[in-house]
Amino acid sequence: MQTHEIRERFTKHFVDAGHTAVPSASLILDDPTLLFVNAGMVPFKPYFLGQQNPPFENGTATSIQKCVRTLDIEEVGITTRHNTFFQMAGNFSFGQYFKEGAITHAWTLLTGSVEDGGYGLDPERLWVTVYLDDDEAADIWHNKIGVPEDRIQRLGMADNYWSMGIPGPCGPCSEIYYDRGPEYGKEGGPIADDNRYLEVWNLVFMQNERGEGTGKDNFEILGPLPKKNIDTGMGVERIACILQGVDNVYETDLLRPVIDVAEKLTGSTYGKGSHEDDIRFRVIADHSRTAMMIILDGVTPGNEGRGYILRRLLRRIIRSARLLGAKGNTMETFMNTIMDTMTPSYPEIKKARERILSVAVNEEKAFLRTLESGTELFEQEVAAVKSHGSTEISGEKAFTLHDTYGFPIDLTLEMAREQGLTVDEEGFHAFMAEQKARAKADNQAKKHGAADLTVYREFVDNHPTEFVGYNNLEGESPIIGLVSGGQKINAASEGDEVEVIVESTPMYAESGGQLGDRGTITVGDATLAVNDVQKIGKKLWVHKATVTNGGIELGDTACLHVDEAWRHAARQAHSATHLIHAALRQTLGPTAVQAGSMNKPGYLRFDFNYAQALTPAQLEEIELVTNEAVDTDWDVNTTEMPLDEAKAMGAMALFGENYGNIVRVVEIGGPFSMELCGGTHVAHCAQIGPVAILGESSVGSGVRRIEAYSGLNSFSYLSKERALAEGLATSLKTPSENLPERIAQLTEKLKAAEKEIENLHAKALAQRVGELTDSARQAGSFELIAENLGSSVGGKDLRAMAQDLIGRLGSRAAVVVLGGSQGGKAPFAVAATDAAIAQGIKAGDLVSVVGKYVGGKGGGKPALAQGSGTTPDGFHDAFEAVARELSEK
Repeated sequence: MQTHEIRERFTKHFVDAGHTAVPSASLILDDPTLLFVNAGMVPFKPYFLGQQNPPFENGTATSIQKCVRTLDIEEVGITTRHNTFFQMAGNFSFGQYFKEGAITHAWTLLTGSVEDGGYGLDPERLWVTVYLDDDEAADIWHNKIGVPEDRIQRLGMADNYWSMGIPGPCGPCSEIYYDRGPEYGKEGGPIADDNRYLEVWNLVFMQNERGEGTGKDNFEILGPLPKKNIDTGMGVERIACILQGVDNVYETDLLRPVIDVAEKLTGSTYGKGSHEDDIRFRVIADHSRTAMMIILDGVTPGNEGRGYILRRLLRRIIRSARLLGAKGNTMETFMNTIMDTMTPSYPEIKKARERILSVAVNEEKAFLRTLESGTELFEQEVAAVKSHGSTEISGEKAFTLHDTYGFPIDLTLEMAREQGLTVDEEGFHAFMAEQKARAKADNQAKKHGAADLTVYREFVDNHPTEFVGYNNLEGESPIIGLVSGGQKINAASEGDEVEVIVESTPMYAESGGQLGDRGTITVGDATLAVNDVQKIGKKLWVHKATVTNGGIELGDTACLHVDEAWRHAARQAHSATHLIHAALRQTLGPTAVQAGSMNKPGYLRFDFNYAQALTPAQLEEIELVTNEAVDTDWDVNTTEMPLDEAKAMGAMALFGENYGNIVRVVEIGGPFSMELCGGTHVAHCAQIGPVAILGESSVGSGVRRIEAYSGLNSFSYLSKERALAEGLATSLKTPSENLPERIAQLTEKLKAAEKEIENLHAKALAQRVGELTDSARQAGSFELIAENLGSSVGGKDLRAMAQDLIGRLGSRAAVVVLGGSQGGKAPFAVAATDAAIAQGIKAGDLVSVVGKYVGGKGGGKPALAQGSGTTPDGFHDAFEAVARELSEK
């Protein structure tokens, strides 16, 4: 049974039982505690926490949620059980059925015949576990389902009691296991061997509330919840292993095809070679799928957060392929293969295929360049280790290669072995542990930070704000909540900072990249300046304000006034953002899609996925297309409609954003621009005014940013640019239209002058080298040239001169030490001839001697080393110290 059919059967089973089918949420949710959705229940968390009432008919739902867990990326592939991406099929009940219903639903699907829509598992091979004192669940399994008592096992809190890891809902759980047979391990049920007995489904009976504590079993159970809920999770990949008769997830229809193409690209064989090679094959398969799904939801490689996780995944794929023997580029083949296997379950991949390929392939190109620079640093470290007579690369250096250059530790180990060296793995793992501890502490801080929103829970659930500001800039509404310092208050007076909650508001709350409105609230003679408006739980508008006069109380009627000039300029910028997005796609193609935006009155920035810098001609074209749309003066139409209907019309959605069933479509010029957007907009394009693009830049690998002005800000910017051009034209005595040509001429003259100066400088240095050759003095059995060249040379010159002098000294046993002074620094270089090196002299050692006297340090190879200090006056003593060092040899 193929995986997509397993999914279809699961959904149909629960829809037929009255559950609402909920599409998988994006892997990226607006949740400060998570980088990615990591469990099937995460999108339902507000309903379990009581923050919102579930909107599902009959109070039940079912979903197949895509999940990513990346805490142990380095462990992937070592066994066949760990995956970073997985699909969690679940059914949920919010105060409806409880233990008996959940158990019955699961058993019926697992053991029901294939002809009747079930999975057809042999009930004799199913075992269950329950919590230690959960007699109710054990009784249902035995007396109502018919599972023999000897196949029902009881486990403690660490195994069979679920919580989110923080105070909140919790409860006992019951897990269903499949006996894979004696070839997988010993008899005795899950307690005896959880490899033979494979867990396939976890039924959580959410009935209690937990208190503070740590770990899976070190917390207090405070008491029962007002409603008993059900949260279950069936591992789609694990069921696929069983139903497809394969040993592990890497052999299923989703991942085995990637391993097959990896064998062709690398020349290595999976399952018949070394264990290390098998790990690499599994890394390629697992990470290819995870990376593809993350890119699908709008993430691009970067240096922090989700982007950093994606970058690590892609780079582990690349280096695993290279270690297996791949010579050329591999990413396009891996991505195409995994997209083919996953598209039946996720048809949206088809539209995103070109973009996914672009992101992945460009990261491969970037990493191959990184490998070159990292290899150079590695080779420098090898030379330094060998020069000191050591055979081990330090753990700190290995960690730097890993953390800064993306070098995985096994690649460093492999390269070290080729050089006859070892790596301080214990030291490396100590640095890694420190990094993980910092990340874990930060994650815990984020988890507890999420609890701060509990003060708003009642309003989100029972008093969602009605936004009336699309057509109105003023409105009246009773004050239903006042919050200060995270606490509810009853009144606020002059000078207080307060958050005001009303039933309805004309003020726009920040979202979709548009900043919140500014304005005022008046209550009788009292006045409040609204500095920001934020949205909580997507339902509640919170007005952050300062009481500038008088006082207010709960229950007062507030008059809310939007700052008209602010709103007008904000609408201009937001509508201009849509035009620039459309112009980008028209100029660059469909892969240039939005990766983020911010617009405020008169200004916008727009991030988009694109692999290379834009040319001046492309920027000019984008600006022209945008302003042609303004000049055409298309109407800006907004319509509310069902999400499926909007997508069918071709409306673009923001990656990573989760939309409701009814969405707002903003259409400008028919097919020119059609996007899902809840922001405020002008009525027709001419109201935007001129749009002036300021430029574009990189904000991460594969992500570019355009910045622009709109309306009066654009006019002011263009006016200043014109004044600047006129000023230059007057200074250069040329018409403004001839400025580019005139500036190009002056630039060429300047380059020629700089070249001439460079040539004269080179001649002067060559002459100085000739003079220095004759200045050698004897220091023991060595000749020594030591000179402070003052401010006439820099570090680069010193290095070149030292190399030139060594060449002129030929076969003589000689050492060159040169110093200088530039900008308060004291650069220096040391070189030694082959004859001197043969007698035990190392330039890298002598650099340390010089550094002691000039307040600096340096390093390098036996033949050439350099450094920099802060005390040029110390060179005389440094040269004498080098002479003594040579004399003692």
